[in-house]
Amino acid sequence: MSGALNRRGFLRVTAVAGGGFLIGLEASAKAGAYHFQPHPLILLEASGRVRLLAKNPDMGQGVKTSLPMLIAEEMDLELSQVHIEQAGADPRLGPQGAGGSRSVGSSFEPLRQAGATARAMLLTAASQRMQVPQAELRTERGEVIHEASGRRLRYGELAAAAALLPMPPADSVKPKARSEWRLLGRRQTQVDAEAFTRGSPLFCLDHQRPGQVYAMVEKAPEFGMAPLKTNVEEIRRLPGIVDAFVIDGTVDALRRHHNYLTGYCPGVAVVGRNSWAVIQARRRLKVEWARGAHAQERSEDWPAKAEALLAAPGAQVWRQDGDAPAALRGAAQVLEASYALPVLAHMTMEPMSCLAEPLPDGGLRLLTPSQFPQDIPQVLDRVLGIPAHKVQVHIPRLGGGFGRRYENDFVLEAAVIAQRLQRPVKLFYSREDDTRHDYYRPFAWYRLSAGLDAKGRISAWKEHRVEHSLRSSQTPKEAAFQFPARLLDHYLVEATVLESGLPEGPYRAPGANQRAFAVESFVDELAHAAGQDPLAFRLNLLGEDRELQRPDFSTARMKAVLRLAAEQSGWGQALRQDPGVRRARGIAGYFSYRGYAAHVVEVEISQRGELRVLSVTSAVDAGPIINRSGAEAQVHSCVIDALSSTLYQRITLQDGAVVEGSFDDVPHLRITEVPTRIDVHFIERDIAPSGLGEPPLPPVPPALCNAIFAACGKRIRSLPVRLHDLSWS
Repeated sequence: MSGALNRRGFLRVTAVAGGGFLIGLEASAKAGAYHFQPHPLILLEASGRVRLLAKNPDMGQGVKTSLPMLIAEEMDLELSQVHIEQAGADPRLGPQGAGGSRSVGSSFEPLRQAGATARAMLLTAASQRMQVPQAELRTERGEVIHEASGRRLRYGELAAAAALLPMPPADSVKPKARSEWRLLGRRQTQVDAEAFTRGSPLFCLDHQRPGQVYAMVEKAPEFGMAPLKTNVEEIRRLPGIVDAFVIDGTVDALRRHHNYLTGYCPGVAVVGRNSWAVIQARRRLKVEWARGAHAQERSEDWPAKAEALLAAPGAQVWRQDGDAPAALRGAAQVLEASYALPVLAHMTMEPMSCLAEPLPDGGLRLLTPSQFPQDIPQVLDRVLGIPAHKVQVHIPRLGGGFGRRYENDFVLEAAVIAQRLQRPVKLFYSREDDTRHDYYRPFAWYRLSAGLDAKGRISAWKEHRVEHSLRSSQTPKEAAFQFPARLLDHYLVEATVLESGLPEGPYRAPGANQRAFAVESFVDELAHAAGQDPLAFRLNLLGEDRELQRPDFSTARMKAVLRLAAEQSGWGQALRQDPGVRRARGIAGYFSYRGYAAHVVEVEISQRGELRVLSVTSAVDAGPIINRSGAEAQVHSCVIDALSSTLYQRITLQDGAVVEGSFDDVPHLRITEVPTRIDVHFIERDIAPSGLGEPPLPPVPPALCNAIFAACGKRIRSLPVRLHDLSWS
């Protein structure tokens, strides 16, 4: 039995033993890029409990709470009646990644439709059982109720009968309108909250397997280099040590093939009966490493190289509208500024880890906190030759991700060690390993030039960006269509690569977390040069309401978040000024990952240059809100994370090796430094939601730096802020 769900797939209903029924998704022949095959999605048990399989990893974004809420809403259930279980990697589930702020958005319509279909079939079954018209029935808290007679039937009592019914036509089942929601949009505590407080084993490092050993891998300071000489024989003889050996690694391990790593880096594995024995033995490990092409690379040399590249024409032109150089020559006023962004490490609270267990058939069972678990079987097949169908991937709770767990290098390392020992191996990174062997947010330099006409309007825009070399050159092209592209007649974007041996990867709001700082800082400079209020200048630049497409960009939605943030923050109202202290506000907004966000940051700066962030007022348009508590927490997270990196953080290289190792080298905001107020305001719309783990982050750095300028008159064009003198007289 099947009926159309949407253009991508079909719902299937199946009776199960014990009197329940399950609903799954099956691929349509014309499903497009992603194909769903029959698989349990919702299981309604005879007890009335609904079990939902969560295909996406939860790394703090709250999908284990939000997804059950979607089902509970459509089935008129209490959230306590819905139980969610974490799925492992399964090709039948389609894409299982947690990145790009897609987890809830990609499940929003399918899960609501599935829940609505289940409810419709339960109503039909109840109508037949009670022999009353379906129009006389309603549902509430897992029961079908006939008001006239007072009869009630629990869902569990109807499950077996409902499973035998024909699937209702797709166009006859409509999910609730937002105005009918009773659960969605409200505040809910995360479903794992009790487990957190009890210290239940949720994370990879919490789990044990019979006969398990522990492992760490020492890798070269210079990325990808191999060991030439080691004292592994001595290490093997140490107390508690099971093995120590050289991992040969693979050629070109730091590059990717489509979504997959092409290999893993060389190193020296140390394996022991407990983690302390491994840590102690590793301290006595001695390795002579080969040196490579980047052995002399130093981050202090990057700025001069970048400036030389910026001074020359761009190596490639990404977008060219009109004649920007000519328009600049004819402008009433021309401004030019360069912006520099440092390398950043992800610094997840939980360092990388993986529990790998060999299987009798030559396969592997893996428990690993990966953001893209569906990639792992293909990675192991491609790199290690383990058939993908023999790889089982189980997904624990992730202790943060931010893009670092997009890469599965640590999984490959655990698999190699487990294959050699033929016993369960728990690989774990130290904090220093995690910081010095990351896939980093790359450096970037921007040189922006703009012309203003006699009325203070932008007449031309030229952008030249110098970036990292390892990722596909297609990535910068996305910037060619971003604000203020398509709003100006004369617009030019150029890009040039600066070669580096630094491994590069996605970092929370990839691309946008760099460009927003440059563009929104420069727009603020243009507003001041034009003698205009920064908010009014932005609104004038956005112009009339327009819905641009390919890629989508709504000037109306961008203006709405800017206005809301300004209104709620008291923008334009005078701030109290005390002797020796200046207070000011800065504003910025940006569109990324299908969400619109704007912030007003209020700061105070003492005459000696001591900076305090007093408050942040945030306005976000990401469609409808599912769990209000979770949504606010995501915005708070973006704000605090962005303030930490903007104020304090950078990764540096010396002789091809990362210098920084832990939180003392890469500071984060202390609790006393967090703004007293982070006020979050949402604009909700009747569309599929976008995520909230990324869109609010990019506008924070420019809003902060624009506030700093308004307070002390000093422009911050390179980060982190701590490297600048903010004193004033």
